[in-house]
This record gives sequence, C-alpha cells and structure tokens, in this order.
Amino acid sequence: MSTTQPGFDSIVEREKGLHRGLTSGQLSMIAIGGAIGTGLFLGSAFAIGFAGPSVLLSYAIGGAIALLLMGCLAEMTVAHPTSGSFGAYAEHYIGPLAGFLVRYGYWSSIVFAVGTEVTAIAVYMKYWFPAVPGWYWIVGFSVGLIAINAASVKVFGAVEYAFSMLKIVAIVAFLILGAYIVFRAPAESGIGLANYTSHGGFFPKGAWGMWVAVIVSIFSYLSIEMIAVAAGEAQDPQRAITRAFRATMFRLVFFYLLTLALTLAIVPWNAAGEDGSPFVKVMAATHIPGAAGVINLVILVAALSAMNSQLYITTRMMFSLSRAGYAPRRFGEVSRNGVPVAALMLSTIGIALAVALNVLAPQASFTLMMSVSMFGAMFTWLMIFVTHLFFRRAHDAKSLSFRMWGYPYASLAGALLMLATLVTTYFTDEFRMTLVYGVPFVIALSVVYAVWYRQRDGAAAVTAREQSH
Repeated sequence: MSTTQPGFDSIVEREKGLHRGLTSGQLSMIAIGGAIGTGLFLGSAFAIGFAGPSVLLSYAIGGAIALLLMGCLAEMTVAHPTSGSFGAYAEHYIGPLAGFLVRYGYWSSIVFAVGTEVTAIAVYMKYWFPAVPGWYWIVGFSVGLIAINAASVKVFGAVEYAFSMLKIVAIVAFLILGAYIVFRAPAESGIGLANYTSHGGFFPKGAWGMWVAVIVSIFSYLSIEMIAVAAGEAQDPQRAITRAFRATMFRLVFFYLLTLALTLAIVPWNAAGEDGSPFVKVMAATHIPGAAGVINLVILVAALSAMNSQLYITTRMMFSLSRAGYAPRRFGEVSRNGVPVAALMLSTIGIALAVALNVLAPQASFTLMMSVSMFGAMFTWLMIFVTHLFFRRAHDAKSLSFRMWGYPYASLAGALLMLATLVTTYFTDEFRMTLVYGVPFVIALSVVYAVWYRQRDGAAAVTAREQSH
C-alpha cells in the first residue's frame, strides 16, 4: 500500500488519467534496456581513453552511485507511484521551487538527449546506405517512434521490451564469445589478462584519469531513473517496482563490468579507446564474416530503444509540469488511450533542433546538445539524493514497506559523489560546458519561477494550511 502523507494525495489526484498498462516484466526490461544504450556501445570508448584499464574502477564507482540512487528511488516510488515521480517528490518534500527545477531540468535534458540519439541513428544507417541523406533516416525513424508513443502505453511497453531483449541477448552473446576468445587465445596472440597492465600499467592516466572516466560511466547508467516514472503506469506498481529495482541494478553493473573486462583483455586499451565502438573492434578481432554488420545493427537498436524511452519519459515529465500548473493546460490532457499527445509533440522539439543544428553547425551541435543534456540529468540525480533525505525525515521508517539500507549515510554519500562529479566537469576540457551552461540555466529557471509562480504557490500553501485547521 502507498504511504499516506498529507498533501501528496492531491499530487496523485491531479496526475490521474494515464493508463496502468505496463506489466512487471516490461518494467524490469525497460529499466535494464534504458541504461544499456549508446553509453555502453559507444561511450565506453571515450571512458577507456580517459582511464585505460582502470576504467573498470570508474564503472564500479559509477555503478555504486547508480545503486544508491535506485535504492532511494525505490523507497520513494513504492510509497508514491506517480508519473511526476522525482519531480513530484521534490515538490512535496523540499518545496515547489525544487519540484519546478527538477522537472524542467530533467525535461530539457531528455529533450536534448533525444536529439543526440536521432543524430546518431542517421550515422549508423550510413553503414548500409552511404548515399542516402541522413535527414531521411532522422525523419523516418522519428515518425515511427512518435507513432508508437502516441498509440498507448501498452504498445510502448511491448516495443521497448522487444528492443531491450534484443540488446540483452546481444550482450550475453558478446560475453560468451569474448570469454571464449580470452581463455582459448594462444600466449603469443596479444590477447589475455596481461593487457590490463602491459601498456602503461593499470592506471596509465593516473587516478585523475580514472576519476574523470566516472563522469562518462554515470552518463552510461543514465536512464535507469525512468523506471520510477514508468511506475506511474504499472499495473501493480508496488510489486512491479520492488521486483524491478532489486533485479535491475546488479544485472546492469554485471553487464557493464564484465563486458568492459573482456573488451580490455581482447583489445589493448590504447586501441579500444580510439574512435569507434570497442564492440566493433572486438568483433573485428574474431574475423567472423558479417560480425561488424551485426554489431552495427545492435548499436542501431540501442539508439532506437534509447530514443523511444526518452520520448516516453520526457512526455510524462511535461504532463506532470502541466498538471502542476507550470506549463499550459493542454499539455496535461490525455487521449482516449491515456497518452498526453500534446506533451509528446512538444517533447519532439529536440528532434527538430537536432536536424537544424546538424545542418547549420554539425561540429558544434553535438557538443552543445550533449552539454545541455548532461547537466540536467546529473542535476536530477543529485536532487533525488537530496529529496530522499527530506523524504525520510518526514516518514517513520517502520511505516515504509520498502526501505533502503544505510540511511542517512548512503543518501549523503550518493549526494556528495554526484556533487563531486558535477564539479569535476568544470576541470575537464571535454565537459566544461556542462557547468558553464548548467549554472546559468538553473538561475534562469529560478528567476522564471520567482516572477511567475512563487506568489501563486505561496497563496496555495496558505489556503491548504487554513483548510487543514
């Protein structure tokens, strides 16, 4: 049962209208599949370039942060399954400004992320159709995925389940093949565990390189938080959330760490960290005919899956903003199938922006969009940890049906680690734009809130207190 908390029932009530069509199995698969995307298939090369073999520690630290985050989210989501999720929790337990900042920060993050994914899809299709202009694929795949999201949450769940299953099967096959290559390779082949130390040692870029790669690892794990939003449309939210949270994280960290460990054993880090996907390099090392085409297909599916999930989650966040009165009312309206179609259409602006920037400034567009996307997502993770501290202060631990271990130290550790990674971005050339963009963005949002919404929310709070007495 949901935990009764004065005032939160009104948030649940205003966010009604969405259909509970996601099964427990779909919720688990969406959570796993959401974080197994281009961050693993392509972004891992970036991380390896920073850290070398010590990238294994980087992903272990990132996985620990993600595990702490999932624990905080599970506790709050079991108590309050609603599509506003961490935005609604921040609003209720910290204050309206916090809910406003988290929702808009996250919404903008995912809108831009959709644009980067669809740009990547056009690149992948050039492998088979080099003469076809990229915008053909951008428009074609975008229309298809928008139609899937507009149909119903059941259709979205079924398609995302299929996407995620294909990715997981591909990774399991990769792990089996990689293990076979490593343990059957001749001593003189250059393949084996010796690659962890034979090219400059385990820390070829020092401890700093390992820590900077933690930033990339967190980007790779991003999207696991979408399970908390999807829980608002689960058929049996409490049971589905508990099962999904418990199963997801350990499998996810296992997939990431074992995949990277095998990759670094097969391809030396100074080759695996070059441009391109380490997966493609490993498949090339197998000399299996057609292997490169197969892995390109898997990476394409990963991008489509990520884009599909991102369209879903950003639509629900705009729906929540509208129902809270922070966006026009039409974005909170749902179709007969329980889909906020107007919010979905608004959330496709990242696709349009990606197309425009790709044509006008192809080199600068990806960096700008990625910087915007990274800040919003990292800020949201930080605020989830902070919100959990407020949440537990408001609840008797015995009243919670699902409890995170280690409170308050686990929540504090997660918040401090996220704050440290955010600050680190400023001291790296590759990620400096994250804070350069992000801090003014939060200030601008705060000003918008102060001008348009603070007085209204203050009056509403006074009315609520008067009615309760």
